[in-house]
Amino acid sequence: MFSCFLLDNLESSQRDIVFLLDGTHDTQSGFPAMKSFVQQVVETLNVGQNTDHVSVVQYSQNPETNFALNTYMTKQDVLVAVKNLNHKGGKPRNTGAALDYVRTNAFSEFSGSRHKKGAPQILLLLSGGKSQDNVETAATSLKQKNVVTFCVGTRTADIIELQMIAHNPSYAFSVLTFDDVGSIQQQLVSFVKRVPQQRQKIKMEEVQGSMEQRLPTQRDIVFLLDSTDEMRSEFKTVVGFVERILDQLNVGENKDRVSVVQYSNEPSADFFLNTHKTKQSVTDNVQALRHKGGRPLNTGAALNYVADEIFAPLSGSRRKQGVPQILILLTGGPSRDDIRNAVVKLKEFRVNTFVVGVKNADMLEMQSVSEEPSKAFLVADSSNMADIEQKIVLAIEKSENSVKTSGLHGKNCSNAIALFDTLPASLMRIMQQH
Repeated sequence: MFSCFLLDNLESSQRDIVFLLDGTHDTQSGFPAMKSFVQQVVETLNVGQNTDHVSVVQYSQNPETNFALNTYMTKQDVLVAVKNLNHKGGKPRNTGAALDYVRTNAFSEFSGSRHKKGAPQILLLLSGGKSQDNVETAATSLKQKNVVTFCVGTRTADIIELQMIAHNPSYAFSVLTFDDVGSIQQQLVSFVKRVPQQRQKIKMEEVQGSMEQRLPTQRDIVFLLDSTDEMRSEFKTVVGFVERILDQLNVGENKDRVSVVQYSNEPSADFFLNTHKTKQSVTDNVQALRHKGGRPLNTGAALNYVADEIFAPLSGSRRKQGVPQILILLTGGPSRDDIRNAVVKLKEFRVNTFVVGVKNADMLEMQSVSEEPSKAFLVADSSNMADIEQKIVLAIEKSENSVKTSGLHGKNCSNAIALFDTLPASLMRIMQQH
């Protein structure tokens, strides 16, 4: 039944992994340990033509590729190549230039990158000291290209610099020497394997059928708020966040519709997409929100509830009319239940999901929930979220018309989606009749 849908895997079956090794004179004594670390990580991977690909790049003053992503297609060949690596040597340590090189060369299609096929692009940097050139611009460019960077540095490295380079500050690890790098190998590998598959772009020329006609400001927007006991102190800030985004929407029955759902162990709708018809009414009810409380944090159950009961016609969803379905999740910690089935369902429904994490939120889990890793935002200071708010609002404003299901997949798939659209609402009608 589900073969007619385009799905994103939560744990990708194929990855493009580049090791960027500090090859300066300073790291010569630690190079055997660096090679051993690379080998240990490779041992945990599923290297193959259609699975994981591995590349190694060394750098000092200038970077150079030891082997590319498309050089070796078996684990044994990769392990032998790593064993035979010779230390590059040289100075100074230009990490910024090396990051730029990796972005434009190692992660290029010519070198074997499969980013257009959705394969996660993962960079593992091992550094023995502070860079002599600027790394900020290069690090930003990698993030914009959706390269997920992990950093491992010795005590002579600059941890602040590594946190800036890393995709997320928590992806920067510090060890005393390269001989100690094995102590963080298991944790690092678990992070690497949880990097989600990238969402593939659909070219417009590949889409058959006409676009639904609608007003450009019609959107169905649901705020899903973590209201566990742990978030009580943050709730006023969360409500302010919702208010400020709401202020930039064009709310109306035939324009933007808004719903708010709170959740902890169970989800509960404060109001549905068709409850309020004016911005003032929505604003008044957002300002009147009261913290739900409770535990544990069951994000999977909440996402399922939103998919089945909120993005449903009976609750005011206009998904079948081609109106963009947008979910904004604010969470303060890792889910205690399984999110995978709920995330797949939301993506089947083509819900455009943004995730904002505060406090102890899990960045990799957030990226799995969001439509794209770049739509997951981890907030260091929840009192200052203006930049994130603006990014979300701009993305919402660019929401495109949904494509008619019949145009994409034909009558059978259209009927299948119609069934999923109406099932929860039908059940609710039966309950109401009894």
